[in-house]
This record gives sequence, C-alpha cells and structure tokens, in this order.
Amino acid sequence: MKQMPKIDKFMTPMPHTIGMDIPIKKALEIMREHGIRHLPVQEGGKLVGVLTDRDIKLAASFQGASELIVEDVMTPDPFTTHPEASLDYVVSQMAEHKYGCAVVQQENKKIVGIFTATDGMRVFAEILTKNYQPTF
Repeated sequence: MKQMPKIDKFMTPMPHTIGMDIPIKKALEIMREHGIRHLPVQEGGKLVGVLTDRDIKLAASFQGASELIVEDVMTPDPFTTHPEASLDYVVSQMAEHKYGCAVVQQENKKIVGIFTATDGMRVFAEILTKNYQPTF
C-alpha cells in the first residue's frame, strides 16, 4: 500500500507574513502584489493569527475601516500543522472545520509554509488528471 504524501510536498513554502500593527490597507496591497489571499500574522516571531482577503472585505463594510489594523480583523489561533503531517489529515481537518488554510510550522514554531484551499484544489485536479479514465 502506498504511503500518504506529506503536506510539505504540496504547501507553498516560505509564505509572506505580516505584523499585527500593520494597517489593513497595507495588508491588502501586499496580498494583491503577491497574488495571495492568506497572510499569517506574527508578533515577535510568534504566530498569533491569519489574515484573509475575506477578513478584509468584511471589515471594509464597517465605518472607520480605513483606521483598522491587522489585529482588529485577523482570525486568531489559526489551524497549524507540521511539515510531516499527512496530506489526508490536513485536508480532512480543513474540510471538517471549514479552515481556509493550514499554517505549516516546524517544531520550533518557525513558519515554513502554508497550505490553502486553493492548494488543495490543485492537488485534487492533479489526482483526477492522473487517475480519471473516461468511459465513453
């Protein structure tokens, strides 16, 4: 039987991160510049949350949104996993809990990657492409 691949084979390595005190306008600029939708949030080198484009869009509807900083709209305590976690474990946790991403950390808590729902769809497409046999 084949061994399940590890998440580090499919994650986006070395993701961009952001600090808690950054204005959300700047965070949105970073996301657009790099074509990303998730930013792990760090304070003093420690992961404290994740900021998504959806968080920013929801916050934009509030009066005074231009004054908000990352800490005001981030999701605290994001789902984390380690690089050796199996792909099936990570995607099942993401699906069960409706997480948009998994921040991948080494044992020393250093962020080494991020695995998003988009990455999951990419893996799924690859599997389908390799395994699907049309029955015409």
